[in-house]
Amino acid sequence: MTQRTTYGVDFWRSVGTRFLPFADVASDTLPLRRLLRLSVFQISVGMTAVLLTGTLNRVMILELGVPATLVAVMVSLPFLFAPARTLIGYKSDTHRSFLGWRRVPYIWFGSILQFGGLAVMPFALLLLQSQTTGPEWLGPVSAALAFLMTGVGIHTVQTAGLALATDLAPEDSRPRVVALIHVALLVGMLLSALVFSVLLQDFSAKRLIQVVQGAAVATMAFNLVALWKQEARQPALTDPAKSYPSFAQSWAKFRGESRSARLLLALGLGTIGFSMQDVLLEPYGGEVLGLSVSQTTLLTAWFAGGTLMGFALAAHLLARSANAHRLSALGMVLGIFAFSAVVFAAPLDSPTLFRAGAGLIGVGGGIFTVGTLIACMGLADANGSGLALGAWGAVQASAVGLGLAAGGIIRDAVSALQDIGFSAVLSEASFGYSVVYHLDIAFLVAGIVAIGPLVRFSGHSNPQHGAEIGLARLSS
Repeated sequence: MTQRTTYGVDFWRSVGTRFLPFADVASDTLPLRRLLRLSVFQISVGMTAVLLTGTLNRVMILELGVPATLVAVMVSLPFLFAPARTLIGYKSDTHRSFLGWRRVPYIWFGSILQFGGLAVMPFALLLLQSQTTGPEWLGPVSAALAFLMTGVGIHTVQTAGLALATDLAPEDSRPRVVALIHVALLVGMLLSALVFSVLLQDFSAKRLIQVVQGAAVATMAFNLVALWKQEARQPALTDPAKSYPSFAQSWAKFRGESRSARLLLALGLGTIGFSMQDVLLEPYGGEVLGLSVSQTTLLTAWFAGGTLMGFALAAHLLARSANAHRLSALGMVLGIFAFSAVVFAAPLDSPTLFRAGAGLIGVGGGIFTVGTLIACMGLADANGSGLALGAWGAVQASAVGLGLAAGGIIRDAVSALQDIGFSAVLSEASFGYSVVYHLDIAFLVAGIVAIGPLVRFSGHSNPQHGAEIGLARLSS
């Protein structure tokens, strides 16, 4: 090989490592091909999430004529199971089996629940819409059980899958592994949204059954591919004779960590701050800024693109040993600027500023998500990765559900005051949305205050040596 060719190879290798955030995520113990295959479980989770909160939400209300209140209850059911993710993580840490697997059984049974919920869901929805025989409660109960089964499956698969990724990845590459796995989740959501929109163009009851049950089959296929030969058998870890502390003892030990409660508080506050806007951005663009349906639909692309950028930037910074807590605070700071842009878009009548704000919300949210997850993984060394990641997932998912509900309720409550002429100040169409966006900013500020004292920790198991406490630490 000539010297010029050698220089060319070295150049492209350096380009990949420097500018592609996941180019160096692979390791000897976790090659890139194996890691990409493992991340496929997030594609199934993203596909199911889009189906539950997007496609079926719209189909039930418009095509099937199900009351919006009942639909909201159904869609919120998966979030009700979120607090149990902590217990799932603990159980996968302490699973007893002669086979020697800890994570595999939970990913497998979670996949079965996810498959079963999706398999019966279209029939339950049709029964809910046009029940002619049997007791009246049969339709709502059937639909509720289908949504709940699917939600339990999602939470189980995601908790055990993230714990397995943490087990397999070397400590120095875990931040980039986590970011890559979250990119897979977003890719799954984007691709499945496009596929579902095409398949359901000519809507019918038969087509709905085919699409939802096709998603059920795809779920099993994706998760089998992700799971195949990933976890090595370790009978010593799962020996039935081995004693483990109880869940209450493990949780007390986890909460006893000096930073766990503050970190979970910051996670909850920040997640609510980023989530309250989720159901309001498109209506805000249409009602206040006069954007068409096509133009508001593109906001999803802006938001998703921003989130991908946030994941990539977080991975790049963490690869350079960035502080995970400070990174989380940076995500919330960007969120404050993003919501400010959205608020000012109305008086300035600037759709461009609005789109920029939507994209920046995605960037801030992506950085915040990866930063807090890495910080929680830093607590996993002494407590078990399943318990720590389960706690992160429980708080994050619960806060998302609370934020989604609160955003819509607050906006509608302000609109009700407008209808009764409570004040001339409330007459502006943007006022109800603006109240929610200002609350988003307030929650993000509270999240920054909560996480501020934690920046003396690196996000791993030990605090940084000689680290001082104060605002200087946030900006250094």
